[in-house]
Amino acid sequence: MIAESKKVAQAALRMAMTESREEEAHLKETYIKHGIKTVAVDYGGEYISAVRKIVERAVVAAKREGVILETHVDEGAVAGATREALSQIMPKAMGLNIGGKIGIARRDEHLSVAVFFGVGLLHLDEVAVGLGHRAAPKDN
Repeated sequence: MIAESKKVAQAALRMAMTESREEEAHLKETYIKHGIKTVAVDYGGEYISAVRKIVERAVVAAKREGVILETHVDEGAVAGATREALSQIMPKAMGLNIGGKIGIARRDEHLSVAVFFGVGLLHLDEVAVGLGHRAAPKDN
């Protein structure tokens, strides 16, 4: 049996790795049947200046899609998990461009944010994955 936190982390990773909006929508429908709310957001830009923008986009998307409530605790959980995921790719990304997706998933008090980015210059890309998890109170 897979732990709940691991299931939610897998959902966030899979959302971050989708290649199209259609694939995102299909996965989203599948996960909602299992009680997991999800969203994915595209992002590209220079890593250092991107951190703040990525955190903001993650929080806004999670609220817009109903993954979290518009509360200080939920917004902080998404922001913290996003920063954790970004810190994991920092050694590869510092000073370079990144491009890819942020995946967010939540079930009950488990919330995960995954980032799946190409990192580099021009066509000389490396691939980086980061994952953050937070516990937040269940939605009412």
